[in-house]
Amino acid sequence: MLFVDVKLKFCCHRINGHPGNYVRIAGWRLEECHPSGCLTDLFIQMAVIMLLKQTLNNIFEFIVPWLKSCLRRKTAKKLQRKCGHCYRKACRDEQGRIEPCDVCKLRHWLSNYHLAHTDAFSLFNEFLEMVVQFSFTTIFVAAFPLAPLLALINNIFEIRLDAIKMVRLERRLVARKTNDIGVWTKVLEVIGVLAVIANGLVIGVSSDFIPRLVYRYRYGPCANGSTSTHCMQGYINDTLSRASVRHQAVRTDFIPDQMITGGFNVTQCSYRDYRSDEDYNLTSQFWLVLAVRFAFVILFEHVVVVCKFIAAWFVPNNPIQVKNDRLHDKLARLKEELRESKRSKTTDV
Repeated sequence: MLFVDVKLKFCCHRINGHPGNYVRIAGWRLEECHPSGCLTDLFIQMAVIMLLKQTLNNIFEFIVPWLKSCLRRKTAKKLQRKCGHCYRKACRDEQGRIEPCDVCKLRHWLSNYHLAHTDAFSLFNEFLEMVVQFSFTTIFVAAFPLAPLLALINNIFEIRLDAIKMVRLERRLVARKTNDIGVWTKVLEVIGVLAVIANGLVIGVSSDFIPRLVYRYRYGPCANGSTSTHCMQGYINDTLSRASVRHQAVRTDFIPDQMITGGFNVTQCSYRDYRSDEDYNLTSQFWLVLAVRFAFVILFEHVVVVCKFIAAWFVPNNPIQVKNDRLHDKLARLKEELRESKRSKTTDV
């Protein structure tokens, strides 16, 4: 749901129309961003996910298997009492040593059997949880810079809780040999590329970074050579367009009670857009800002992707020390096989 909502945040405030010509679906206007920008909503959603949702997931992920383990432990008390009775009988063999019954010999196996069930998707769910967290942390880091820190704090606790859960509360997984984490490596690489694109769109499209730069160097006081005023003075009024209430199409978007504020009749309303006050056509400043937005996104993506691949090339997947250790082990194994082959030949002679 968050990905869909973010996608709408990227484009909704561009296609919702303007006073007198709002885009409506089934008679309802499209959702608009807050006057402070769309990043505020995204920031709140990310804060809820990284703080509240992750904490609740960790609690339930540990509490539920622990409760199930307690219930199974109670059902196994009869078996434990029976095993204790067998030991009290002191069944001894011919040499005088205590020989427990067959049920007592299987006591540890049966106790492990009463632990939580594991299947092929147990590790899949753990990997999926980490990949989703990685995607949130990297894709929306521009909107919520605290995401990496909160993810680190969450993982410190989750590693310990998962270790306790896998060792004490769940059955032991079947071990399998593997060289790496498999297809998850490709998934993380794709998420890394998507993170670059998403952060470029957040900075270039959703934020006011580009409009502020355009106003500062093209339309602001500093662009005209003025040094006595701040370069961003008048920026808010520059981003606002005005709609006259005299137009019938504009009046239909207002409730009659809203036409009078503080005893004064409202003659015009301001809204965030780059449109002319007469015919509501897009101004040249809108097209300039749009062109700079796309140029920034393309430049940002190419620069970050190039830096990413350069860093990946300089930092190999397998360190040189690990490769050398593997080669030494292989050499030692071959020498040992050669010695055994020589010994076998000498014994045959």
